[in-house]
Amino acid sequence: MNLIERPRRLRRTESIRALVRETKLSPDDFVYPLFVCEGEGLRREIASMPGAFNLSIDELVKEVESARSAGVRSVILFGVPDEKNAVGNQAYAEDGITQRAIRALKRELKDVLVIADNCLCEYTDHGHCGVIEGGEVLNDPTLELLARTAVSQAEAGADIIAPSNMMDGFVAAIREALDEAGFEQIPIMSYAVKYASGFYGPFREAAQSAPQFGDRRGYQMDPANSREAMREAELDYQQGADILMVKPALPYLDIIRAVRERFDLPVAAYQVSGEYAMIKAAARLGWIDEERVALESLVSIKRAGADIILTYFARELAARLA
Repeated sequence: MNLIERPRRLRRTESIRALVRETKLSPDDFVYPLFVCEGEGLRREIASMPGAFNLSIDELVKEVESARSAGVRSVILFGVPDEKNAVGNQAYAEDGITQRAIRALKRELKDVLVIADNCLCEYTDHGHCGVIEGGEVLNDPTLELLARTAVSQAEAGADIIAPSNMMDGFVAAIREALDEAGFEQIPIMSYAVKYASGFYGPFREAAQSAPQFGDRRGYQMDPANSREAMREAELDYQQGADILMVKPALPYLDIIRAVRERFDLPVAAYQVSGEYAMIKAAARLGWIDEERVALESLVSIKRAGADIILTYFARELAARLA
């Protein structure tokens, strides 16, 4: 048999496979999500997310320093305050937990990129992402609080603001507020396409942000919809978003690809807590090779078109990739 085409020639050794590999991961692709809480010397493991922690500010600085040494240069912060109320005022307080954490990181680790998640659910006693009246989340009054939060985060030193609440007009409101406060240079990484997903369960334990009634399907997207995703991304694009995010990642690779093909902005994808927890759980049971599956999942996200990947695996996989 005289075969002209022999694709296996380029798979024969690791050196050849590495040479012709089409999709390559780098620690520079990663954003490391971290949960910061009140206290000192606290490093409390999240039961449903082995290897992830609620960290006091001093421990947060150590964790980010370790990640930076491994090659991860970008983090995104989620605040877990002790005090919560109906309007989530700790989200935009000058001395809020996230604002203090941003200042500490920018003071101690000046070359680390700090992204501030912008939402109210971690700060409200009802667990929803906005102002509640009559059991409904009010859109426009919530925009005012999100804008205040964005400005306070920028004043604290955040490099990027990442609004995640899915209120209509949230990018425009935040862009206007940042510009008026003199922060025209601060980019917005919009959670443009955020689905009402069952994969968020462990995050709600980590951030103590589970809704006290109802759910978030009235403002987050229906998992069955893809055309609507393009509409949401288009609106954020028009309103001034600098980066468009899809969340979750692995169940929505088709959406990542569609956003990548339609828009010329950088595309981010969030490998969320449930995706991370499933890999960790299966690995602990001995059913899969954790590192191999984690890397394979991240490659698939990048192959779909993501330029930026938010992943809880960032620190532990960075050294492997470097």
